[in-house]
Amino acid sequence: MELEGNTLIIEHGRMASQAGAAVIAQMGETSVLATVTMSKGSRQGINFFPLMVDYEEQFSAAGRIKGPRYTKREGRPSNEAILISRMIDRGLRPLFPQNIRNDIQVICIPLSLDYENPPDILSMIAACTAIHISNIPFDGPIVGVRVGLMTGELVINPPSEDMDYCEMDLVVMGDGERITMVEASAQDIPDEFFVDGCKMAMEAMGPLAKFIDDIRTDIGHEKASEDELVLRDNYSPEDIEVIEKMKTMANPHLEKYLFNTPKGSKGERKDILKGLKNLILDELSKELKTEERDEEATKNYLSGLIGSFFMDFIEEQVTKAILDKDLRIDGRKLDEIRELKADAGFIPRLHGSGLFSRGETQVLSMATLGAPGDVLTVETMVTDDSKRFFHHYNFKPFSVGEVKPIRGASRRDIGHGTLAEKALRPVIPDKIEFPYTIRVVSEVMSSNGSSSMASSCGSTLALMDAGVPIKKAVAGIAIGLASDNERWKILTDIQDLEDGTGGMDFKFTGTRDGLTAIQMDTKTRGLGLDIIEASMPRMRKAISEILDIMEETIGEPRAELSPYAPRIINYMIDTDRIGEVIGPGGKIIRGIQDEFDVQVDIDDTGLVQITSTDAESAEGALNFVKNIVRKIEVGEVFEEAEVVKITNFGAFINLTGNNDGLCHISEIDWDHVKRVEDRLNVGDKVKVKVIKVMGDKINVSIRALKPKPKTLGSSGGRPRSRSGPRSGGRGRFSSRPSSGRNSYRRKPPRDNDNAKKNVE
Repeated sequence: MELEGNTLIIEHGRMASQAGAAVIAQMGETSVLATVTMSKGSRQGINFFPLMVDYEEQFSAAGRIKGPRYTKREGRPSNEAILISRMIDRGLRPLFPQNIRNDIQVICIPLSLDYENPPDILSMIAACTAIHISNIPFDGPIVGVRVGLMTGELVINPPSEDMDYCEMDLVVMGDGERITMVEASAQDIPDEFFVDGCKMAMEAMGPLAKFIDDIRTDIGHEKASEDELVLRDNYSPEDIEVIEKMKTMANPHLEKYLFNTPKGSKGERKDILKGLKNLILDELSKELKTEERDEEATKNYLSGLIGSFFMDFIEEQVTKAILDKDLRIDGRKLDEIRELKADAGFIPRLHGSGLFSRGETQVLSMATLGAPGDVLTVETMVTDDSKRFFHHYNFKPFSVGEVKPIRGASRRDIGHGTLAEKALRPVIPDKIEFPYTIRVVSEVMSSNGSSSMASSCGSTLALMDAGVPIKKAVAGIAIGLASDNERWKILTDIQDLEDGTGGMDFKFTGTRDGLTAIQMDTKTRGLGLDIIEASMPRMRKAISEILDIMEETIGEPRAELSPYAPRIINYMIDTDRIGEVIGPGGKIIRGIQDEFDVQVDIDDTGLVQITSTDAESAEGALNFVKNIVRKIEVGEVFEEAEVVKITNFGAFINLTGNNDGLCHISEIDWDHVKRVEDRLNVGDKVKVKVIKVMGDKINVSIRALKPKPKTLGSSGGRPRSRSGPRSGGRGRFSSRPSSGRNSYRRKPPRDNDNAKKNVE
């Protein structure tokens, strides 16, 4: 198939013959293998649809050998691989029958990469095709496309090299009439660009979905029947009759137990519903007991049965109340946000902190400023990169009143952390304006609906409290949906029971002027464009209200950094002097860091950045660097130059950094110096004057800074004797007859300028 100027090839039958289904999708020279397999049985006791989607990076596809030094193989998936896996999962999941309990696994493996056609979109297409032609029940076909916004123009599936110039990166999964997944990052763009991007994506997905459907017509397997599957709702006629009786008994109590607690918390609602379940069990167990099954046995039977349907039934009733009466479980209007609270700068010694609450959802965000060298190195199949701003999200079990082991960041934690990072990245100042590395950590204190959006708000507060000059404040909101396949209504700020079947979780982050990140997943068979368009004004109203509350707390970034935050001194040097500052094997730069307890970073432009929490240490390190790259001039005087080496002809004296000057033996003093060691030792501090600079060679003098003795002759040599010949000698001119031709022979000067030149 031709797709936006490229040829898309779907190949079946060459590889992975024992998988449930396998295809290779190729565009250009990028190709991806996708497989899908369903287990024969199910795990015991699971109450969810067990779908697993894994995108497995292969460095060989990119022609690279990477990985840990002693293994050189792919290890745990990168964040990029996890995010691609989650995108595919969110697009596929709502189209499977949710009562299946067979394990289903989708695996996407890039086989080759041409650096022009991204493998993520190709993986979506391959995965959707493999599932659609398999025997697994699936309400397909669907596909995935990317829409880029460049210079105001929307483009379908732009090449990888153009993505750096895109103002919006929008990934959509659907079939041309419905959308099941949205993931987008944007540079504070107007809202209408997002809607137009969804329209363009739907137009592109229509023909592509038909292409996948045609493949199924040719080679697809027959879908498995209910008898071949393990189903949750595999009830007997007796079970169905009892379930209907339970629902009938529950209905009269819903007004009291569910909708008469507008201020109730999530935990209180759980307790209330537990009380309703117990009421039904007590009444019905007495009614249904028989001689073969006493009341206790009947209650156990009913308890297992009610656990399989009760929460779904309650969510259906919550949706019905919204559709019929505009009645929400906490009494809010459909476009009303829960109570908002914001605080900033209340934790001592943190560089920046923000606490944001929306109803029961509460997030503490903490900002930390680091040196330029503290950047996060990112290694993926495609490239190695670094990030100077990054956000981490942590969701501890106490935030939902549970007890669970902590096993590090989950895929959900990574996904939510990245979403908040995308939200804030467009407003982070550039490196020239603010050279710090910035890390924000969001800890969820309490969760009941869209903690990722609360993280965006809390992180904005923390950054402003830290004095990071962000361009604008960013807020986030989750827009929900109540629907029953015929009717639908938009909800602002969804919570617990409102996120059930027929719902959606449409997350938006933005400033007062535009959008910065979008994420959507749904529990319907897909959203039409009408629902997307209806969500936009609700989103814009909510973001404005949240920003009002945030700006009351802190209206703009603080003018001064925290006293506990490091300070960075910038200093430019010539690029040809970078090696001198670094030193052989990094010896010099490490020595500076150790001596002054600072961090020193140098980039290829010659920008030296010194980071320290102590101003005096930073200034000392800066002076050291300045001395290393200092251009020595004739006539300069160095007060405390250190003798670093003694030779038989002079001493090498360190002036600054790597700059050593030679003090010739004749320049040590005005009188005669027989041995350098008689006057100087290694480690001595002396005052010297530069008398000659020739390229890298520097000559210095100690005697030039000493007064010239009056008894010294004009030649600069040893002073003459006033009383005649020296002891044991004959004087400068001798009247004693000699055996040679000249009776009055002039002796060679001992220490005049000509002699010094000859020595040199």
